[in-house]
Amino acid sequence: MTSRRFTGTVPEVMTANADDKDHIDRFLATIHHVVPDLDLEVEGIVDRISGLSRRLQRSMDETLAEFGLDTAEHKALSTLAQAGEPYRSTPGKLSKRMELSSGAITNRLDRLEQAGLIRRLPDPDDRRGVLVELTAKGRRTYQKAVGAAAKKEALVAAALTEREKKQLNALLRRMMLEFERRENA
Repeated sequence: MTSRRFTGTVPEVMTANADDKDHIDRFLATIHHVVPDLDLEVEGIVDRISGLSRRLQRSMDETLAEFGLDTAEHKALSTLAQAGEPYRSTPGKLSKRMELSSGAITNRLDRLEQAGLIRRLPDPDDRRGVLVELTAKGRRTYQKAVGAAAKKEALVAAALTEREKKQLNALLRRMMLEFERRENA
């Protein structure tokens, strides 16, 4: 890891025009006095990604609430929608994909079923089993929620040109691939 030890000169990350500085720049302007060996470029990247992630999640939560959903319920609908026709899965597969306990998935499925977004059907391959099926109302609700979230995300992404969006995606992909490589090593 390279470091940007404070040497009395202004670190590169803090030279932005005052109008172009965000709260991370203001944080970095002071943190280097406390932790002089901190790589301010890396810290800026991590803090901005974290801050954007929190804000995007909060926006998504607000959007989902408008449709009577929470994040886990949305993920269940998403998983079923992505399964393709006939939009079915077992509760066990949903539980595994969503990383929820069987009790937690049952609670989510109960709510979704009460709302008419899914239905439970007997599994023809297992007399004791159940299949979860996305209803037409569930598909419409899922599509509307995703569309509403995408519109909000597009407003934020509008700060970038099309070329910048592609560049940012390429850079973030490289970082994600590095995490995946290290996780699988």
